[in-house]
Amino acid sequence: MLDIKNLTKVYGKSDVKALDNVTLKLNEGEIFGFLGPNGAGKTTMIKVLTGILPFNEGSVEICGADIKRNPKAAKMNIGYVPDSHIIFDKLSGREYVDFMADIYGVGVEERKARAEKLLASFSLTEDFDRPIKDYSHGMKQKISIIGALIHNPKLWVLDEPMTGLDPQSAFELKELMRKHCDGGNTVFFSTHVLDAAEKICDRIGIIVKGRLVMAGSMDEIREASKDGSLEEFFLSVAATPSSEMAAAKTEQGGTAKE
Repeated sequence: MLDIKNLTKVYGKSDVKALDNVTLKLNEGEIFGFLGPNGAGKTTMIKVLTGILPFNEGSVEICGADIKRNPKAAKMNIGYVPDSHIIFDKLSGREYVDFMADIYGVGVEERKARAEKLLASFSLTEDFDRPIKDYSHGMKQKISIIGALIHNPKLWVLDEPMTGLDPQSAFELKELMRKHCDGGNTVFFSTHVLDAAEKICDRIGIIVKGRLVMAGSMDEIREASKDGSLEEFFLSVAATPSSEMAAAKTEQGGTAKE
C-alpha cells in the first residue's frame, strides 16, 4: 500500500535533515498514527509522501506507483486532508466536492451517494450549497474530509485531523477511519491527541528530529512502556516537556505547525 525506503529530505542548503533515512511500510487495512513533537518532521513527511514536496534521497511508492517516476498514478490513490484547511472558499460545498470528484473521475451517481452519506455523518447536509467562505473552521475541516474521500482512496492521509472538530464529529471521523480500513484501505494520520491514537491505531510511528525512532503495534508499545501507556512511552522517546504534552492531551483542536 505505502512503501517508503531510506527517505531523506533537506530544505535548501541546511545541514539539518528534516527527514533522515526513514523507512516505513504500511499494509492494507491498517490505521497508522504518526506522532512526534513540534518540528520533528510530521508535516514534512506527509507533504513528501503526497507529492507536494520533493525529496533528496530514497523512494516513495503508493500501490506500486513511484511518486517521482509516476506521480499521477500514485496520487490517484491518495485522499489528502491538510492541517491548514485551505480550500477554494469562493465555491459552495457542493461545487468543491464536485470539483474533487471530477479530478478523480468519480461518476455522478457514485459521488452523489457517497457525498450524501458523508454529509449526514458530519451534519453538513443543510450547508452543502452555502459558500465555503461562510463556513466555520470545523465545517471547513469536514468539507475537506468529504472532498478527500469522494473517490474512496486506497491511502487516506490526514494531518492533525481532529483540529476544529466537535466531540461528535471527532467520533464520526474515527468511525470513518476504521470503516475505510475495513474496506481494505489504509489510513495514515498525524496527531498530538495521544488518547485518540491509542484507541484507534493498529500501529504507531514516532518521529524525532527527522528520524523514525519507533514503529510498532500498541501491544509492542505497552510492553516497552514502564506504565503500559502510549503517553509514557512517547515522553520517554521524544523527550517532550510534560507541560507541552499536558496541553496536547486536553485539546481536541489547536494547531501543531512544523
